[in-house]
Amino acid sequence: MIARLLEFTDIADEVRHFVFEADCEQLDFLAGQFVSLNESIDGKKITRAYSIASQPHGNIFELCLNRVEEGKLSPRLFDMQVGDCIEMQGPLGYFVMRRPASDSLFVATGTGIAPFRAIIKDHLPKDRDHQFTLLFGVRHESNLMYREEFEKLASHHSNFRFRPTLTQPGPGWKGSSGRVQTHLAELIGDRRDIDVYICGMKAMVDDVRQWLKTSGFDRKRIIYEKYD
Repeated sequence: MIARLLEFTDIADEVRHFVFEADCEQLDFLAGQFVSLNESIDGKKITRAYSIASQPHGNIFELCLNRVEEGKLSPRLFDMQVGDCIEMQGPLGYFVMRRPASDSLFVATGTGIAPFRAIIKDHLPKDRDHQFTLLFGVRHESNLMYREEFEKLASHHSNFRFRPTLTQPGPGWKGSSGRVQTHLAELIGDRRDIDVYICGMKAMVDDVRQWLKTSGFDRKRIIYEKYD
């Protein structure tokens, strides 16, 4: 398939939100899945997988990508203009809500927020009987991608909590600080009957998984996806 760029918006330092249109009538996927984008660079086919940051909606899908200067594909994607096209495959992937749903904690850092944006927006209207909490860690307040969206969702849905945390907070920050790992005990408490979804860089994902395992969580309740 071919994906055509419809629009893009810079949402944080070196982070861009892309809106693509696939050349099909309906792009069937589950919130949390990914697409692979392909480009020939210096005579070699480069393929990278990116989580979809939007819920299913016709043939439209959205991505949240950070520019990696030494990367092969991300600089090329950041050079794309509206109307440009790129080859795509998918959607694929198993990082989706388990059924039946349970009360859940979503743990994200950086652009690991992408699949959770899709999952939360897709499932909040469907699973009103379950409590969802999003723990989102970044360095600076300006890096809190989709902050207004999540705050609005939290204000309109009593079963959704949004907990951002900064590792390098500014003097005016009044929210949580520190790595996401430091807030797990508070948010989970004594409960071991919830699902925990984790997405971000390998070190964070491994740390959170280890904490959950040593705290008595069933491995089946730990669902994760690593970005490196």
